[in-house]
Amino acid sequence: MIGKILSLRWLLTSVLVLAAVAVMIRLGIWQLDRMSQRLTFNARVQEQVTAEPLVLDEQALQSDLYSLEYRQVTVTGTFLPEDEIVLRNQVWEGEFGTEFGVALFTPLLIQGTDMAILVERGWIPQENSSQGVRGVYRQDGQVTLTGRLRRAETDFNINQWLHPDPELDAGQSRLDAWNNLDLERIAAQMQIPILPVYLQIALEGELTSPPFPIQSEIDLSEGPHLGYAIQWFTFAALLLIGYPFYLQRQEMKKL
Repeated sequence: MIGKILSLRWLLTSVLVLAAVAVMIRLGIWQLDRMSQRLTFNARVQEQVTAEPLVLDEQALQSDLYSLEYRQVTVTGTFLPEDEIVLRNQVWEGEFGTEFGVALFTPLLIQGTDMAILVERGWIPQENSSQGVRGVYRQDGQVTLTGRLRRAETDFNINQWLHPDPELDAGQSRLDAWNNLDLERIAAQMQIPILPVYLQIALEGELTSPPFPIQSEIDLSEGPHLGYAIQWFTFAALLLIGYPFYLQRQEMKKL
């Protein structure tokens, strides 16, 4: 049978079959790697969501907050509406179905410090998204907020490729509406430094008017990766085992 596989007549077909088997095995290994990454992520998140809530004060700012994503925190400070921004293309499942709008982000100057944290205050309707209109959501004076720390999605994603944020035009000092939450670029247009994480505030009670806090559920499952890996390994085994039988049948047809 090895001779038939390596014969000139079947050489090209055999090479393609072996290449396909190699690709399937590699895809299976890739899915196992994805599962390993998912389990590592789950462990990191689980550690933070079960940890003692953190008071975000001057002392806490000395910690590596980037590594504390999903940690529940409480912070007191004053909003800086002049540096407020919105994130476009956000949807909300409202009373009358899906509604389009923006996510409202306002920096909070942390009490007793010269640092601010960007706060995702929630979803507001599109008609109230412009800088002149959204003053109805302004909160003056000192506030105390509870929520969880989140990292901005600064790694390359399809949305950044399809909908990149524009560069500033001549004479333009800041962007008000963003397609992607880029904390580095947002920090560059502020006078006060901001933290490398933002605060996703918790929903407290039943709200009847925007902004509606956005807190998606955290998926801590293993995902479908193990199942996909088994499928790819099965396909590779079926092809590798079945190909010699296929060759044998073809040779028998010639007799």
